[in-house]
Amino acid sequence: MNFKTFTEKLEESSLSEFAVRSIATRGREKPMEPCNLRTEFQRDRDRIIHAKSFRRLMHKTQVFLAPEGDHYRTRLTHTLEVSQIARTIARALRLNEDLTEAIALGHDLGHTPFGHSGENALNQIMSEGFRHYEQSLRVVDVLEGNGGLNLTFEVRDGIVNHAGDNEAKTLEGRIIKLADRIAYINHDIDDAVRGGVISAESIPPECRKVLGNTHGERIDNMIVDIVKNSQNQPNVSMSAEIHDAMMELRDFMFKNVYTSSIAKAEDEKAKSILATLFETFLKEPDILKTAGLADVVFSSERDVCDYIAGMTDNYAIYIFKNLFLPRAWQVK
Repeated sequence: MNFKTFTEKLEESSLSEFAVRSIATRGREKPMEPCNLRTEFQRDRDRIIHAKSFRRLMHKTQVFLAPEGDHYRTRLTHTLEVSQIARTIARALRLNEDLTEAIALGHDLGHTPFGHSGENALNQIMSEGFRHYEQSLRVVDVLEGNGGLNLTFEVRDGIVNHAGDNEAKTLEGRIIKLADRIAYINHDIDDAVRGGVISAESIPPECRKVLGNTHGERIDNMIVDIVKNSQNQPNVSMSAEIHDAMMELRDFMFKNVYTSSIAKAEDEKAKSILATLFETFLKEPDILKTAGLADVVFSSERDVCDYIAGMTDNYAIYIFKNLFLPRAWQVK
């Protein structure tokens, strides 16, 4: 039995008229032999999960640099939380859950070490600027595997349009923008309270009144609101009341956590590490190979940016230490 055909027929009969059917994908840049088990979106999800860039998310900062504790979020756990929220919304709206999951798992593959501190550093250094969502698309199109992962148009579109003023062409892609914001606002509150940066009582009263007092209440209320507001609609959105409360909560987090708190105490150090590595790699393009640290020779600013953006926090610190800090002398 061709299980892919079975799944495609199930999609046709059960999904909303606004959902993207796997069989209707706009396809890949390079044709591939079809799989008898998985739809095209399921294949994309699997390709992302098995990618090295996906595994590296485990060692990339979300908000708190080098936190002392096992329960703070990383870029990987953030990605998994986005996926869970997005899949819940997609299932309730009868949209394509496989497409939604693939976009969610790939949306932050281009994020830098040290979270948004690293992104800001590269954005200031690069002549063309740096945006993590564009880098995520570059990862799946060019850098990962042997010349990219060759994903479908819909997954690539959702990845590159999950942030900023961009809007994905599919409703599944538009879910990711909302799920990403729901996830990071709420789990960053959780981590900030755990770290003593803010208290639960310091959250604006109006936000607590509208969204709820706990992590679970806030997420549930936001998801339920999206589903109610988007049922049988050609778009995915929140009600004005919930959206305004969420944005007020986001402003509160920027003021008290993201840009002005002890959570960012190591910010300038992280930026300095990346800026120093960038400048050094440009001036001495074979320095890593010469030092025996990596078999890499840089030929352009773009090469340097790609390499640094792909680093984990620990690897960036490791390279910096080996290049710029004196080693202890040992008697043999």
